[in-house]
Amino acid sequence: MESQEEILKGALLLEQRGKAFYENAARSATHPGVGDLFARLAEEEDRHIQILSKAFADFVRSGKIRTPSWESKAVDAVGAVLTEDLKRQVDNAAYEAAAIYAGIALEEKAAAFYAHQAQRTTGEAKDLYEKLAAWERTHLELLMALDQDLRQRIWHDQRFWPMY
Repeated sequence: MESQEEILKGALLLEQRGKAFYENAARSATHPGVGDLFARLAEEEDRHIQILSKAFADFVRSGKIRTPSWESKAVDAVGAVLTEDLKRQVDNAAYEAAAIYAGIALEEKAAAFYAHQAQRTTGEAKDLYEKLAAWERTHLELLMALDQDLRQRIWHDQRFWPMY
């Protein structure tokens, strides 16, 4: 069984990788709206790093995990972020489409990691991991909605419909 210190270090590494991925995706995006979306996700991963860093520092000092207080500004309004203009900017053969798909895998892994840790612990550690899992799920929902829209447009453009 992993110690709380190992779990927190793993969580920090997970968030640092996510931030690096989204920063690269933002720089590489060919459409400004999509680049802005990835930049926003990178900022949120950075907020996760700050929260986990504070939790880790508290853990080192006290031996206990405390849930730092934070106001969630998660990308949770899929409709507000997932505008028609943004959907049009994602090209089915573009880098953005691949980055969205990779982001889905990244967010699934992060949400599952935090949900698993929440199941294995109690108290404030459980609360911290549950909040982070929920936050990651908002990212996942956003990316999945964008991927679903992209898939439908590709199917429509390719006339890929079942024969009756």
